[in-house]
Amino acid sequence: MVSPEGRGDTGQSDWPQTRTGANPSREWSGGQHKATYLSRSPGTVHGARCQPTPRMAEAHQAVAFQFTVTPDGVDFQLSREALKHVYLSGINSWKKRLIRIKNGILRGVYPGSPTSWLVVIMATVGSSYCNVDISMGLVSHIQRCLPEGCGPYQTPQTRALLSMAIFSTGVWMTGIFFFRQTLKLLLSYHGWMFEMHGQTSHFTKVWAICVRLLSSRRPMLYSFQTSLPKLPVPSVPATIQRYLESVRPLLDNEEYYRMEMLAKEFQDKTAPRLQKYLVLKSWWATNYVSDWWEEYIYLRGRTPLVVNSNYYVMDFVLVKNTDVQAARLGNIVHAMIMYRRKLDREEIKPVMALGMVPMCSYQMERMFNTTRIPGKKTDVLQHLSDSRHVAVYHKGRFFKVWLYEGSRLLKPRDLEIQFQRILDDPSLPQPGEERLAALTAGGRVEWAQARQAFFGSGKNKASLDAIERAAFFVALDEESHHYDPEDEASLSLYGKALLHGNCYNRWFDKSFTLISFKNGHVGLNTEHAWADAPIIGHLWEFVLGTDTFHLGYTEAGHCIGKSNSMLAPPQRLQWDIPDQCQAVIESSYQVAKALADDVELYCFQFLPFGKGLIKKCRTSPDAFVQIALQLAHFRDRGRFCLTYEASMTRMFREGRTETVRSCTSESTAFVQAMVEGTHMKAHLQNLFRKASEKHQNMYRLAMTGAGIDRHLFCLYVVSKYLGVSSPFLAESWCSCEWRGTETCDMSGGDSAPEKSEEAAGNQAGQSPGRGNLQYPDPEARVLSEPWRLSTSQIAQFQIRMFDPDQYPNHLGPGGGFGPVADDGYGVSYMIAGENTIFFHVSSKFSSSETNAQRFGNHIRQALLDIADLFQVPKADS
Repeated sequence: MVSPEGRGDTGQSDWPQTRTGANPSREWSGGQHKATYLSRSPGTVHGARCQPTPRMAEAHQAVAFQFTVTPDGVDFQLSREALKHVYLSGINSWKKRLIRIKNGILRGVYPGSPTSWLVVIMATVGSSYCNVDISMGLVSHIQRCLPEGCGPYQTPQTRALLSMAIFSTGVWMTGIFFFRQTLKLLLSYHGWMFEMHGQTSHFTKVWAICVRLLSSRRPMLYSFQTSLPKLPVPSVPATIQRYLESVRPLLDNEEYYRMEMLAKEFQDKTAPRLQKYLVLKSWWATNYVSDWWEEYIYLRGRTPLVVNSNYYVMDFVLVKNTDVQAARLGNIVHAMIMYRRKLDREEIKPVMALGMVPMCSYQMERMFNTTRIPGKKTDVLQHLSDSRHVAVYHKGRFFKVWLYEGSRLLKPRDLEIQFQRILDDPSLPQPGEERLAALTAGGRVEWAQARQAFFGSGKNKASLDAIERAAFFVALDEESHHYDPEDEASLSLYGKALLHGNCYNRWFDKSFTLISFKNGHVGLNTEHAWADAPIIGHLWEFVLGTDTFHLGYTEAGHCIGKSNSMLAPPQRLQWDIPDQCQAVIESSYQVAKALADDVELYCFQFLPFGKGLIKKCRTSPDAFVQIALQLAHFRDRGRFCLTYEASMTRMFREGRTETVRSCTSESTAFVQAMVEGTHMKAHLQNLFRKASEKHQNMYRLAMTGAGIDRHLFCLYVVSKYLGVSSPFLAESWCSCEWRGTETCDMSGGDSAPEKSEEAAGNQAGQSPGRGNLQYPDPEARVLSEPWRLSTSQIAQFQIRMFDPDQYPNHLGPGGGFGPVADDGYGVSYMIAGENTIFFHVSSKFSSSETNAQRFGNHIRQALLDIADLFQVPKADS
């Protein structure tokens, strides 16, 4: 039996041992030899069942054709329904190919179009009939160069028309190239970001007009990719200067002087050689950072993804669409596949800053049909061009649910029925099946070894393929979670369930796991390597908006529409897990459970004010919150720390993130003055504005490719490739006392496991030998201490699916991540509207120095205290 994706479904059903292409099953009757071949069309899988049903009824539905061998010959009987689905699947496949070809052409000629090509041809031909040679003799020259003969251009008229068409095409293509290069040059200008609001220069105004003119035609998702500039390599002196500025408030005079000397020596002796290689790579590669970042920071990480790397995203928490779990899931899954179809057809508009500056869209390519495959030394991101099913986990069992019937996408009501069948299925897990997904939550080396030893053949391989080749993973939880404003702990429990669950009911390797709770609320657990949070946020905004405002529910809470009772039920995946594998599963579970149990998560909604009143302080909301975090941390710990804030670099091709070092001399001066409590309000306001302006300038520098950490990261990678040792890099990059100290061999030899994106580290004072690269924490930690405060603002309203002023309660609180340092905090926040801010604060129970709830209370108070400086009116907290 062969699935629509061409893989055997060995062991995944209790069908008779009949295979397409194998010997047919035989029934002898009256001397006649009757053979039946079983086949299934995509979306009509009848072979395996999640509930007991009559075997012969299923077999009858699955028959594609029958033939009977008699002395008189062979009598064929074809199934019209099966052939219909085969035909529709072929038509659907060709439609996708034609759409890709069409999109490739339209994308390839942007900002031109086939219509503009016809206009150029008509203008050339028209000028010829008016005896005006706009080609200045080029058409005549082309006509003379055309070969003579009996071809289609034998007559002078056809030769002239062909010559004009060739000339027009050349002019059109030259124009497209010129416009693209002009647009790329215009997009390389970032001066507009550094101009004060309301003080736009004449140059920037002219620049904006030119950009709008060149990008006025409706773009497709990837139309601007080739017009985006490359990420520039900052100069070494500029990076060194900014680095020293960032560490100044964290070091005493003696430590700072020592770091200054190391930096000067590095800048004069070692850096020029390393910089040449980076500049060479920036000329050759699309982005000089992204490939190394993905490989060394993410894929070579050997420690668990759960808590350390994966992050979560929450549902709308102030409204509820339905209590029916299967119905909510039916709408959500249908909306996701609608989004995937738009993604495949490039019908999604690219995200535009200021409505005119395009952001890079390349990360969206791997949103669906993607799985992180474990390896002993490095993982691999497996991305398929298409997938027609999702993998589902419920009460310890795995299922395969088809998303299509033939070429037709299943309606929400059909999907609801399929998920309800799984919820109603009384079967028990097979031995070892219940905690199988814990392998994806444990160490990567252990998972890679188990995968090779126990999942390389037979039914285990077939079932694992069904999961890894799924569009995404779905977890049907038996618990109920929601946000009750009267019970503050409810939001934190909701976040903990999304972050790690019970450590075996999420497939942490999938690009994302869609989590459905018993009360109808949903959420996501997302793998980090393939893309950053704003990408999944774009999908989530579309899905929640489509679910609420376009699909809807009946009064009883079910999906709208009629169900198709003839759909084959979901397919139960079959496993044969030996005792040795079960021991590995249990070991991985214990590792993941220890990580999960150690996480303290405190999520809360800050209601006194939001971005509306913050703007009255004449500062950016992000700078306001970041400075409040510095004040809260000093009150919590009594000292300043290296602070990380994520910033995007998607204005450049294949850009991902850069670090904003939020702990500055200006912010520490303000915090110290606030803590002293003896300064006049006017002086405190002045210090705050200086800190805010400094933060905003650093954020702009990071967004425009002039950050610190990615440049130092790449210099460090080059130094390891060249076997060059640098005391400055060893001090600033390698000497961090991060957890999980391990090294990774870049030369391709044996390597010890290294730290993953959210938890990598190295030993203090070590200088690894040639070919060994020690990897830092997630967003490139470069300093002799860990990021004890790791922060991130959550993007919102990337898509205007609805008017937030009209629907103020339709707000998602964003999501969060685990703590980066053992003795530090992870803070994500969403400035969700004019009057509210959501915070997600994480720390570790094992640290006696941190307490997530205590720090959350300090954040509240810091926000209120800063607002009081500017006499901002606010509601009762």
